[in-house]
Amino acid sequence: MCGRYALTVSPEELKEILGVLDLEDFPARFNIAPTQPILVVVSGDAQEKGSNLPDRRALLVRWGFTPGWVKDPKEFPLLLNARSETAISKASFRAAMRHRRVLVPASGFYEWHRPPKESGEKSQAYWIKPRHGGVVAFAGLMETWSSADGSEVDTGAILTTRANAAIAPIHDRMPVVIKPEDFSRWLDCKTQEPREVADLMKPIDEDFFEAIPISDKVNKVANMGADLQTPVVPENPLPPVDKKKPDDGQLSFF
Repeated sequence: MCGRYALTVSPEELKEILGVLDLEDFPARFNIAPTQPILVVVSGDAQEKGSNLPDRRALLVRWGFTPGWVKDPKEFPLLLNARSETAISKASFRAAMRHRRVLVPASGFYEWHRPPKESGEKSQAYWIKPRHGGVVAFAGLMETWSSADGSEVDTGAILTTRANAAIAPIHDRMPVVIKPEDFSRWLDCKTQEPREVADLMKPIDEDFFEAIPISDKVNKVANMGADLQTPVVPENPLPPVDKKKPDDGQLSFF
């Protein structure tokens, strides 16, 4: 799964990498948490005249997907992630997979290795970032929820897939990463149906990310400084990779 991440690059860097035309200034965020506004990139309607950049727009949405058919969000679970293997067949995500695919830019994400309770060992937090730095784009879904009084809330979720061999010792799920050469195809909901982009929803190469053990400061949403990513020496080493471990990621019932 993906329950916390960071976005700390400048708007200029993000505009260059993602080809966003209308990106405004925003502060570095080191501990983005559920229900907070998150930046997503969507495909626009037309390319700006004289520009070599693709037509893409940046939006802020609430992290926590709410399907349009939900009557009361307070009575519906908070959907932070959507399983890529089943999103097209699940009622919660089917429409968004077909019509509202987005990119979620990030500098990296946080994950916790949680040993069995009987072991008595503490959970260990990890900062997982691209090995060579820069921005990574997670596959995301967007939905606009409308209330009975006509007010609207844009919401979003991050698609996940099974963890690759490098991340599996920490957690069995990880975000789907869309490579730059596939940005346009993923965002093109007019000509690319879900089945035609299914090949993009797979684990990223095993050497793409590096996992850095960090302190438990990241556990608290109130902690938002760069020191969250300071490396520490973990008390317990990671277990060996189990490539045959069954995939029992979250939200499979939606």
